Amino acid sequence: MARSMWKGAIQFGLVTIPIKMYLATESKGVSFNMLHAACRGRIQMKTYCPTDDEIIERSDTVRGYEVAPDQYVVITDEDLASVPLKTVRSIEIEQFVPLDSDGETTRFVKQAYYLEPEPVARKAFFLLKQVLARRGLRAICKIVLRDREQLAALDPFSNTILLSTLYWPDEVRSVADLAIPEDDAEVKPSELAIAEQLVAMMTSEFDPAAYRDDYREALMSIIEAKAAGEEIAEPVAAPAAKLTDLVAALEASVAAAKAARQSSIPETMAGAAASKKASRPVPVAVPVEAREPEREIFPARRRKSA
Repeated sequence: MARSMWKGAIQFGLVTIPIKMYLATESKGVSFNMLHAACRGRIQMKTYCPTDDEIIERSDTVRGYEVAPDQYVVITDEDLASVPLKTVRSIEIEQFVPLDSDGETTRFVKQAYYLEPEPVARKAFFLLKQVLARRGLRAICKIVLRDREQLAALDPFSNTILLSTLYWPDEVRSVADLAIPEDDAEVKPSELAIAEQLVAMMTSEFDPAAYRDDYREALMSIIEAKAAGEEIAEPVAAPAAKLTDLVAALEASVAAAKAARQSSIPETMAGAAASKKASRPVPVAVPVEAREPEREIFPARRRKSA
């Protein structure tokens, strides 16, 4: 059974809805351990105190905030619990915004969480969920997680409410730092027409079950082959692209997409869900030939672990 990682209440107006919060996602990337190259022994990361010149236990550490060079104020769990903010144990709804007019802010999501109402609050919980869904609204709120207050959004999701923590506006970098011309590039009508045709052929209902982590699967194949003592074959590099004209590349992509659709290819770059009916056209994602050749697979960056 899932274990809740936060307990509190949703607050808006005079309404209080006790809830539990659960992580909605989990990482399934390939993890590596740091080994000593000479003996292949696993490296241990120790907590070292340079003042006493000794290795100490994690339990011997405390939180310290630097107020001046080498001068710290120690903050305890009791100090954090006494922070005079309602959001320490509640999700404070600040306002409701229409989904089609909440701007760019809610696009920068940190983490998603499922909310579960306590038995006594189920009616109020589902009342809030239905109002958000019927009115096409998103609730903007604040919550304290991991010793810091965070901006968040509440949205109806399946049979629950999804809380998504967001970046504060001053944490989102400005696009003004990018070297992008002020004026849009001039696009010819012929280029726009053929691009729209290609996009239309690749447009279908999104099915997340049709996608998988191909890199992780390929990397695990390499790991399993090395563990079995097999020789790792070098990947065959794709031929260099020859088309440099944008329209020619788009036309070639459209032709390839048509051919693939007629031959009913079951799986493509876009994937094909097994649950789709056979009579339904399979969406085909064909790369533009002007793209760079595929690169070789390299192991993911090693992550240090204790």
